[in-house]
Amino acid sequence: MDLSVALYIVPTPIGNLGDISSRAIEVLNNVSLIACEDTRHSGKLLSHFGIETRKTALHDHNERDRAQWIIQKLSNGEAVALISDAGTPLISDPGYHLVSQVREAGYNVIPLPGPCAAITALSASGLPSDRFSFEGFLPAKEKGRLDKLTALAEDPRTLIFYESPHRIVHSLESIVAALGADRQVVMAREVTKTFETFLSGPVAEVLATVKQDLNQQKGEIVLMCHGHRVDETQDIPTVAVNTLKLLSEELPLKKAAAIAAQIHGLKKNALYKFGLELGL
Repeated sequence: MDLSVALYIVPTPIGNLGDISSRAIEVLNNVSLIACEDTRHSGKLLSHFGIETRKTALHDHNERDRAQWIIQKLSNGEAVALISDAGTPLISDPGYHLVSQVREAGYNVIPLPGPCAAITALSASGLPSDRFSFEGFLPAKEKGRLDKLTALAEDPRTLIFYESPHRIVHSLESIVAALGADRQVVMAREVTKTFETFLSGPVAEVLATVKQDLNQQKGEIVLMCHGHRVDETQDIPTVAVNTLKLLSEELPLKKAAAIAAQIHGLKKNALYKFGLELGL
């Protein structure tokens, strides 16, 4: 297989080795060089699939300097792949500076689709997935965590965090403090691996479970929080309620809500929800 000269972004499994794509294996076999977050860790994965391509380390401490060396390889006509320890590179992993510099130098960056812990966990969480915000790891120190969570307290999107096992209890406690004990959360642990678990419910209940079960304090964790909910029915004026009641005597509630909303400049869904609560 002849690859065009480019930097290839290649996702690797987050647990189950069967999740690697045939295209990923093909690219890793045919590039001239693989930039790895940790060559020893990636060496085990590459060896499993019989990939003998030359490796080089690219991590947080050397990325800026190493990027220019990789660009030189591209200028020599060599194709290069970037992988992280697990999942999609750049998602809470090194690679941002490399990709930026490679693009600025005028070379193509070709991404492959593949495993990502955040998206995989979200798809099975039962939380709204039409709008979400990936926030990476929460700050290690309590004040930083609380400041971050407080700033996100009224964000309506589903919030997604990565968390380490030794900090999960502290992070759940911070969510209780900043977002309230009733905020719905889902904690996905060891996704795609043998001991995969999902805990869901009010954050105070999930926290109690995690404290009691030390197994929940092990492995890799994706922590997801339901976004802030706004009760739109609280601000419906009395005159609009009266209009809704009158119209609903002659029309189906959905139609009555639409007309009342148009008359009073309100959201029809909020009026419809309010009508259901009234039993109209």
